Amino acid sequence: MAKAPAALHRARKAVGEVLDPEGLTLVACSGGADSLALAAAAAWHHGRSSGPLAAARVGGVVVDHHLHPDSAVVSGRTVSQLKGLGLDPVRIYSADVDPESALGPEAAARTGRYQAFRDAMAELGASRILLAHTRDDQAEQVLLGLARGSGTRSLAGIPPARGPFRRPLLGLSRTDTEAICRHYGLDWWQDPANSDPRFLRSKVRTQVLPYLERELAASLRDSLVRTAEIAAADADHLENQAKQVFPTVLEDPDHTGALRLKLKGLRAEPPAIRRRVIALAVAAAGGANPSFERLVAVEKLVAGSRSAGPVELEGRVTVSRGTRGTPDYGKLVVVPPSG
Repeated sequence: MAKAPAALHRARKAVGEVLDPEGLTLVACSGGADSLALAAAAAWHHGRSSGPLAAARVGGVVVDHHLHPDSAVVSGRTVSQLKGLGLDPVRIYSADVDPESALGPEAAARTGRYQAFRDAMAELGASRILLAHTRDDQAEQVLLGLARGSGTRSLAGIPPARGPFRRPLLGLSRTDTEAICRHYGLDWWQDPANSDPRFLRSKVRTQVLPYLERELAASLRDSLVRTAEIAAADADHLENQAKQVFPTVLEDPDHTGALRLKLKGLRAEPPAIRRRVIALAVAAAGGANPSFERLVAVEKLVAGSRSAGPVELEGRVTVSRGTRGTPDYGKLVVVPPSG
């Protein structure tokens, strides 16, 4: 075998840092270059008989979305290559994807895929799943966050870890993963959806980013990735501060589950903390993370707007301000969804 590319050594090191040292870790593999390179790096650890990861086991999970006429063939070829690398166990799981979903095709596919991942973990007894997002994916994600105007957490891009999911290849590029695949003689699949401009991420990948690199700076991807690192650190700090403030302004919930926040305490906080505290209260009431527009509407209640609400938020949570002469005066009331 030819001399290993430098990227392979980096990939092996990064993977070694996130494997379960005493249990089963699954590699999510689509058959593309990124996930096959991830599998190759993980397989190196799976085959070791000594060292701190000697007890680590690595398997593979292939999710078939049934959205492409050749999906069964691609899945089968991917399984063969994963087994050829030595991964065990290796399984195919189907993802339920509603092409008419209001979420859109990309989001619907993602929802189905992550449910398949959780099914695989439960059935195979795995503690972690490795995902093959790369530096290029990170740059695309930050650009999408900028376009949406979604705030610091959105600009932080793809997290290296969330729950059982780990993304050890965020420091590598697609050029790196393709070099690793060539070194191992792996035959990767080019998903036509990745270059289909009908999908927003594909348009960013094939048209928007290349254009910006030509017209603004060739190093734009590096700049976007650096932005994600800075934004992630900032978002973590602000969210930790908000978690400390939340209990200081929260009164004990009543029998209905409604949450009451002291307006005086909320008003004393800067907007960056106040919005996060409100979002924490909404989540605690069983709602979804509020959009920026909805948070601004709630902030107007806090500031003392003429209207006392209610403001309807995602997840059917409502927020109102207690009015003079009522027990809730001086409080922001967050009401969970009924039924």
